[in-house]
Amino acid sequence: MEIGIIGSGHIGGTLTRRLSSLGHDVTVANSRGPESLADLAAETGARAAGLEEAVQGAELVVIAIPLKAVPQLPAALFDGKLVVDANNYYAQRDGDIPELLDRSLSSSRWTADHLKGARVVKVFNNIQAAHLMDNGKPAGTAGRIALPVAGDDADAKRIVMGLVDELGFDPVDAGTLDESWRQQPDTPVYGTDRDADGVREGLAAARP
Repeated sequence: MEIGIIGSGHIGGTLTRRLSSLGHDVTVANSRGPESLADLAAETGARAAGLEEAVQGAELVVIAIPLKAVPQLPAALFDGKLVVDANNYYAQRDGDIPELLDRSLSSSRWTADHLKGARVVKVFNNIQAAHLMDNGKPAGTAGRIALPVAGDDADAKRIVMGLVDELGFDPVDAGTLDESWRQQPDTPVYGTDRDADGVREGLAAARP
């Protein structure tokens, strides 16, 4: 699959490494420019590029950047794209965003509202980068870590769930983008490496 990754931090860098190792054609971009990605590109075989190049040719785009930077993305560039939202809202980093502070809106719905026309799917936001890198297991392995996957577009969600499985994790349907608050920080499934049954229980137990 042609995959664009926006962001080269803990999660973006990890997904660049993992997805490249699985044979996907990965292009990675960040806010500092392609030159800053030379080492990551050399390590993984991924292409370092600018934002526009990383998005335009991609079948799937991962966004793993500080949430406060999402409104700076050119929304038209993402129109029609399958966008994986791996972000979380952290007020101490991202500042006060009223509708996220009072949880009247999930952070993925907020992101989708900025990227009108994109098919947004929420995943990879609740697992530590080191565990995403090292703890994937073959399907059927007892205790395999599960990841919640939320989105409004059934076909987009199906594609992303297949990718989660390929990476070594059990995908669990977590409902719509409006329900994705159940996998945000300070919920039972955040950072807890549950199996599929545990993720379903954690999602059900989450409280606003």
